[in-house]
Amino acid sequence: MHTLNNTTGSQDPNLDPIPSDPDQFPNRNHNHPQTRRPRGFAATAAAASIVPTESDVNNGNIAGIGGGEGSSGGGGGERGKGKREREKEKERTKLRERHRRAITSRMLAGLRQYGNFPLPARADMNDVIAALAREAGWSVDADGTTYRQSHQPNHVVQYPTRSIESPLSSSTLKNCAKATLECQQHSVLRIDENLSPVSLDSVVIAENDHPGNGRYTGASPITSVGCLEANQLIQDVHSTEPRNDFTESFYVPVYAMLPVGIIDNFGQLVDPDGVRQELSYMKSLNVDGVVIDCWWGIVEGWNPQKYVWSGYRELFNLIRDFKLKLQVVMAFHEYGGNVSGNVIISLPQWVLEIGKDNPDIFFTDREGRRSFECLNWSIDKERVLHGRTGIEVYFDFMRSFRSEFDDFFVEGLIAAVEIGLGASGELKYPSFPERMGWIYPGIGEFQCYDKYSQLNLQKEAKSRGFAFWGKGPENAGQYNSQPHETGFFQERGEYDSYYGRFFLNWYSQLLIGHAENVLSLANLAFEETKIIVKIPAIYWSYKTSSHAAELTAGYYNPSNRDGYSPLFETLKKYSVTLKFVCPGPQMSPNEHEEALADPEGLSWQVINAAWDKQLLIGGENAITCFDREGCMRLTDIAKPRNHPDSYHFSFFTYRQPSPLVQGSTCFPDLDYFIKRMHGDIQR
Repeated sequence: MHTLNNTTGSQDPNLDPIPSDPDQFPNRNHNHPQTRRPRGFAATAAAASIVPTESDVNNGNIAGIGGGEGSSGGGGGERGKGKREREKEKERTKLRERHRRAITSRMLAGLRQYGNFPLPARADMNDVIAALAREAGWSVDADGTTYRQSHQPNHVVQYPTRSIESPLSSSTLKNCAKATLECQQHSVLRIDENLSPVSLDSVVIAENDHPGNGRYTGASPITSVGCLEANQLIQDVHSTEPRNDFTESFYVPVYAMLPVGIIDNFGQLVDPDGVRQELSYMKSLNVDGVVIDCWWGIVEGWNPQKYVWSGYRELFNLIRDFKLKLQVVMAFHEYGGNVSGNVIISLPQWVLEIGKDNPDIFFTDREGRRSFECLNWSIDKERVLHGRTGIEVYFDFMRSFRSEFDDFFVEGLIAAVEIGLGASGELKYPSFPERMGWIYPGIGEFQCYDKYSQLNLQKEAKSRGFAFWGKGPENAGQYNSQPHETGFFQERGEYDSYYGRFFLNWYSQLLIGHAENVLSLANLAFEETKIIVKIPAIYWSYKTSSHAAELTAGYYNPSNRDGYSPLFETLKKYSVTLKFVCPGPQMSPNEHEEALADPEGLSWQVINAAWDKQLLIGGENAITCFDREGCMRLTDIAKPRNHPDSYHFSFFTYRQPSPLVQGSTCFPDLDYFIKRMHGDIQR
């Protein structure tokens, strides 16, 4: 029943319109002409003349008469009943759809888990049929055209369809309608583009094997398609070709990183004979190539735009003699400031001199302490480096390298160039400086209190209409604080307030903007060369809601937000290969609990977010000592077992603690690790 307004010519907006199409409501009697519905007093009079029946009362089809309310006509009860029936049918349809989807989900899970089928994460039945066809030795094109490798069709032949109306179970493919097929030499299987993901409707099937081939001996002849049990089909698929674990078969190139210190601070090669012996040992291990850091602080160490490449030229010639590939790192950061060791490589001396007069070119914490690990990203476009901006300095260095080693690029010996974008060569703020007293698993501190960053923050706050937001948080703790000890990072802390979201978004956008600024120029300097960017593994505090350590490092990735996908969208624009620093060995449960760490959870999020953006991924070990179990874990990260899309790392970099020939390496199973990465051996 519907209410009509008393005003002439106006209809209640909740009233169903009377359709002109009779097919829209097939249950209505359309033989009677449509008449104007009574309005106002006429509606009241009409309502008074209607005598309610017992059925109307029971079905709730009676509205109160009076007060401007009235009947919508004698057919109101039927319309009400029809509407309720339609709603019930909708609910029944939803239930049937849920049931079919549940069955499909269990089928896909079973095929992935027990059949090792590399099905996509959101697979439908087209993907299932294509996987079965490929297992049986067929080729399936993107448009569904299917054929034997030896009989690639020149044209597509359409065949009648068979429809499976009943839902499929996980064990059978029964009740198939039979269809007659013509036997042709180059038969083709065509999958309907409109195939339902749950009902297998409109699947077109053709047989390619000849009657005498011995397959399906109990099946009907070639001119008719019989119904096969699902286990028969799967047994036949697996009997055609033995299936190896694809995890083991992928070839992942392994690069060994040459130790720091083989080029001295004056740009000369130290101990060429020792380097030659090192390369010989690497070659015997079947390493694919080596990784070498080209230090900004060495090459342009004394005067701006005066580059010394002679030591690197000598080193590269030695590597060429051993026919090893090269990955070169543009190292725009310092080395040795946070770790113990005899080798210390600072930023260029002329940059440090500028910093004495203008310390704001370096990152600064809330106490005003400066970090000399790398240049402040807020000067990327500030002419404070003898008339050049930060990104111009990086571009000039990269362009000089490309020109100096043009012959290596032409020969293809330089396989990739890694661009250092922050502290330790990783895309992150220097938020965990050991020289400032930071100890794992401290949350670190924000690095945005230099004058350039503060001006940028204040400008952004004013543009939002909240000028008082133009400052860093005052309750974010110290370097070694824990999240629950701070007002900003604690559960339901200020990090999730309006101000907190504004600040963290601005802070992370500086990181993304720096990556975009440098990578746009790197693409110009290294055309047609693979570009690599290293992403850190900040897995402590990952079990908290704020992910405090990631926030101070520049990754706005609390538990209620994906902080990696926006960055990966930028990296995708420049066809970047991501290098992920794989977490170290398993920690004890107590260590996990104390650090609120989840290395596996972080690795899963970062790697899958990158693969979702279609980025290539490489790996690097975070620490240098691994036993056989550590090798297995690294291999499982690089080549995930039974990944539905068969994704795997495009390379892996082994970071060694010292020259391999000295026998002091902590990686006794390096040879085993390389063979597993190459797919030469299984577990």
